[in-house]
Amino acid sequence: MAAPLPPVSRAPPGGTGGGRAAPGRGDTAPGRGHTAPGRGDTARSEGAEGLFVVLGAGLAAASHPLLYVKLLVQVGHEPLPPTVGRNVLGRKVLYLPGFFTYARHIVEVDGKRGLFRGLTPRLISSTLSTITRGSVKKAFPLEDMEHVSNKDDVKTSLRKVVKETSHEMMMQCVSRVVSHPLHVISMRCMVQFVGREVKYSGVFSAIGRILKEEGILGFFVGLIPHILGDVIFLWCCNLLAHFINTYAVDDNFSQASVIRSYTKFVMGIAVSMLTYPFLLVGDLMAVNNCGLRAGLPPYAPVFASWIHCWRYLSAQGQLFRGSSLLFRRAPMPAACFPID
Repeated sequence: MAAPLPPVSRAPPGGTGGGRAAPGRGDTAPGRGHTAPGRGDTARSEGAEGLFVVLGAGLAAASHPLLYVKLLVQVGHEPLPPTVGRNVLGRKVLYLPGFFTYARHIVEVDGKRGLFRGLTPRLISSTLSTITRGSVKKAFPLEDMEHVSNKDDVKTSLRKVVKETSHEMMMQCVSRVVSHPLHVISMRCMVQFVGREVKYSGVFSAIGRILKEEGILGFFVGLIPHILGDVIFLWCCNLLAHFINTYAVDDNFSQASVIRSYTKFVMGIAVSMLTYPFLLVGDLMAVNNCGLRAGLPPYAPVFASWIHCWRYLSAQGQLFRGSSLLFRRAPMPAACFPID
């Protein structure tokens, strides 16, 4: 039987890994049980967690302009006119501005610092997510779980994949709940670009405003579709990768191990596209009816629930709005242009 690979993780930037830890000084000999980790193990663990936090913050800062432009496209803000281009068949079509053109427009309006609007709450959200995942991992360590081995039969390997995916799902859901309030604040700070508002000018003032206007539930708008997207992504990606590596990749093939190493990566890309509507709906609900222009008509109606938002986008054919930032085709059909 082919050797199934461990499940993939949908950890946010800076998330912790899932390997077995090497025995530390605090470990006793086999058969005598385990004592508390030694100082060396604790220091290494804290150092690794700190490194993950720093790396996650750096990645979040570097990718922030991309996420910023993506969010503005998601809410339907198109400040620049489309341009005429040609598709692969040579027909003339209208293309909306891509990421670089859109980012240049933001710089012209707000300067280079404008590309990092809403970065502070996003960094806090990323840090909270990383720390939470590490804490959950310590509370429910992977050492207590069985890992997939090439010696397992089909039923045993599947059982282990299900168990590991359940563990990863628990970590992802807890970290999502803890970090979501700061995610909401970050989203609202960014979409203020649309109406040039200053309603959410800082983290603490934003917390006070949301509590006053919406109550505690205001911090968790859009949480359900985000969690559903995470859960569906994890299960589909891990199970598909497991079945492909087990039944479709032959061990006799010389490059079998190389193919298996890329299976999860390819599955992650494919499944992330399928679950994108959950991300879109979650982000739109985070800014809907919060007093900002981007969350009110004509950009969007006031949604009664995330299901209402989903149905509205589906009826408009916009469930994948913002999924691509390079070649964005305008809604106007290409048939409106004569072929040269």
